Amino acid sequence: MTPPRDDSELAAAASRAAALRREIDHHAYRYYALDAPEISDAAYDALVRELEGIETAWPKLVTPDSPTQRVGAPPSESFAPVRHANRMYSLDNAMTLEELDAWFDRLGPDVLERGCAFVAELKIDGSALALTYADGRLTRAATRGDGVTGEEITTNIRTVKSVPLRLREEARPAVAQATLFGDTAGAAGAWPVVEVRGEVFMPKASFERLNADQEEAGLAPFANPRNAAAGSVRQKDPAVTAARDLSTFMYQLGDPRPLGLTSQSAALAWMRTAGFRVNPDIEVCDTRERVKQFCLHAIERRHGLPYEIDGVVVKVDSFAMQDELGFTAKAPRWAIAFKFPPEEKTTVLREIRVQVGRTGALTPLAEFDPVLVAGSTIARATLHNADEVARKDLRVGDTIIVRKAGDVIPEVVGPVVGLRPAGAERWDMPACCPSCGSAVWRPPDEVVARCTNVACPAQRWERLGHWAGRGALDIEGLGYEIVGRLIDAGLVSDVSDFYTLDIGTLASLELGRVKKDGTPVSLGPVVATKLAATIDASRDRPLARVLFGLGIRHVGSTVSELLAREFRSLDALRAATEERIASTDGVGPVIAASVSEFLRNPDNIAVLERLRDRGVRLSDEGRVAAARPATLAGLTFVLTGGLERFTRETATEALKGLGAKVSGSVSAKTSFVVAGSDAGSKLAKALELGVPVLDEAALVRVIETGEPPVEAAR
Repeated sequence: MTPPRDDSELAAAASRAAALRREIDHHAYRYYALDAPEISDAAYDALVRELEGIETAWPKLVTPDSPTQRVGAPPSESFAPVRHANRMYSLDNAMTLEELDAWFDRLGPDVLERGCAFVAELKIDGSALALTYADGRLTRAATRGDGVTGEEITTNIRTVKSVPLRLREEARPAVAQATLFGDTAGAAGAWPVVEVRGEVFMPKASFERLNADQEEAGLAPFANPRNAAAGSVRQKDPAVTAARDLSTFMYQLGDPRPLGLTSQSAALAWMRTAGFRVNPDIEVCDTRERVKQFCLHAIERRHGLPYEIDGVVVKVDSFAMQDELGFTAKAPRWAIAFKFPPEEKTTVLREIRVQVGRTGALTPLAEFDPVLVAGSTIARATLHNADEVARKDLRVGDTIIVRKAGDVIPEVVGPVVGLRPAGAERWDMPACCPSCGSAVWRPPDEVVARCTNVACPAQRWERLGHWAGRGALDIEGLGYEIVGRLIDAGLVSDVSDFYTLDIGTLASLELGRVKKDGTPVSLGPVVATKLAATIDASRDRPLARVLFGLGIRHVGSTVSELLAREFRSLDALRAATEERIASTDGVGPVIAASVSEFLRNPDNIAVLERLRDRGVRLSDEGRVAAARPATLAGLTFVLTGGLERFTRETATEALKGLGAKVSGSVSAKTSFVVAGSDAGSKLAKALELGVPVLDEAALVRVIETGEPPVEAAR
């Protein structure tokens, strides 16, 4: 199409584009918010194509909130931290109707006697979302995060079609009022800044299609719709998010005052008018009994809904009353989440199988006839240890009661003893490892039995997967499934073998699945190239990650950092006596004995030498010195509250990079407490003990200059 050149044609094109946007927005609102379309999908698509044609011919007519601009941004490398204008509180839970009654009682007779109504809303099992609109247009979308700081996901959320890119004119306030941030909105009728909160979720049907596609592509399926939704909004490529068929239900305003609203029910009505999708299953209840009836009805029909729910949220309707009731340190007093009781089913226990972990721990697993519980089919659950099996008196052949703890984790409640088959025998932990046949040993005063063979094949799989994990060497793409295939193919037997793999070998690795045409699914050259690059990059990880990745018993990420800071290299750690290791602050004799035993083992020493030969860095010598001097050595910092310039993790890493220790608790040995917004008990403890308190500006100066605060001289 040749772009027209006449100004009148440009004006006509602009007018038609504006009309098309209004019409498309109208039909999108009817379809996504009201579930009442007026035209066919084909007619809607024709309108979008016409608008795309105009915008292609006249690029200057493209607007950020055009329906054509939902997808098109480049992939993101990270998700920037976003500080919420108002804290996104979590809710207290009522696990039973009696606990719900107790909440009503805590509200006090004043609330009930004044005839206060309550709003009962289905609790959507998705990922919390905050949308900010300025001048009526979507300017920012963020995850909940810790309630104070979330992650910006605006580009991805723009692809979700139930999220309006601009608010409908019918919802514009007639008179300007105070904005979300306390400023005036300007001229009468101007849009204030509005933050709308809700849940982004994946419908059940979409979840099933996504998992079918995952399996067809040879990829692992998602565990549940909530995980799928949370992962989808954090994709680096917004086109992937767009393909995931997400939806939303919005249920709250960050601050209703700019809109002149006085109740939750009025806020929900405004959100519908503004173009948001609001759950239709919401009821204003005038008594506690009506609220409880709503909760019981929700339990009955939860599995018939096209989306997952895990409870009911009950809120005091009046905003004035909400203000009177206020908040605790963690949650609003005027709202509560009634959580559904765990759904329990009976099935038959067919086997108690023992799984061997990376440290040799033997864990019994219950294998039972598949049963549908809380919306998904389960067939196994951990039994934790032999003492737990004995306590519950579980026997193969028993009819057992199973449920999902928190509606997520499969759990065996116990047997139905009256249905126990004759001759069912008590279960005992095997004397030999089921993987390698070596003797099983249960240390004194421990509940966990262990395989004594460090070369046990089952431990090998767990150890190799642990090495590649996020807290260790962080080799993206090298999950347990790929590790298992590499072991089966004879390509790896210990962690040093990862560094012998080339792109060709990885590309030809078969994943144990076949496509519909019968051909095997292999890793392929594209994925293999990326995986080879991440393996290569892992050679230069800090010593603490290497120590954690080795899977030494009792050595977690914190202890790994303490040892790396104290000894600086694996050679120095190997040369240290057990007593010297135990003298390290935060380590002690039990951990020291485990580290010494590991580093004396000839097989482990051989692996370390192969890692060194294959280019894996086993020392931090020169790493910090080349970057910044350890000017904060000997100082201990505690971080509390929300920070604007940093996430908690980045501030911690910056302080550690300067030689400081960062602790999670305040004591008399603490050098400084850094207090951000909403600082709580740690700040109070610091003031009580006389520990110097820094604000964020002081923290910025410390990190930027590397100089200790002047209070360090105290």
